[in-house]
Amino acid sequence: MARAFTLVEILIVVVLLGILAAIVIPAVGNSTSSARQSVLATDLKLLRRFILVYKGQHLEVRPGYPNGNITAAPTEQAFVEQATMSSNTAGQTAAVGTAGFHRGPYMQKIPANPLNGRSTVQMLGDGEAFPANGDDSHGWICKAATSEIRADNTGADSNGKQYYDY
Repeated sequence: MARAFTLVEILIVVVLLGILAAIVIPAVGNSTSSARQSVLATDLKLLRRFILVYKGQHLEVRPGYPNGNITAAPTEQAFVEQATMSSNTAGQTAAVGTAGFHRGPYMQKIPANPLNGRSTVQMLGDGEAFPANGDDSHGWICKAATSEIRADNTGADSNGKQYYDY
């Protein structure tokens, strides 16, 4: 005579699997969140380092000003080009390998913000203040006049620190 599992035995196994899943799934979710927070902090360090190095190699002019002209309004296009293309000391950009453009590129591309997936950079004008909070409309917010860059995120990490204040 063949022995089979009873309905009660099957239900016990299903309940035990449910309990194990309830324990494991939040732990996996927390590790994913921690990884994103770590990538966010690393990307901000990379962007901040780029700004400092660029400033040091371009007569103290920060990235974002078109052709290195500090009287012009800073733009996202200028910031991205100055990060990803070659440039001369004056801050003009050209394709990598162009004669006379010996600085850069500093990055292959602007990193995507790991929390909202955006790689756009909102450039603030010289007299413009940072918004009170991030709103997730861009990946990053940069003020060329002060070399500050922040993550454009709402929310806080597991320690209660606002992503915007990283």
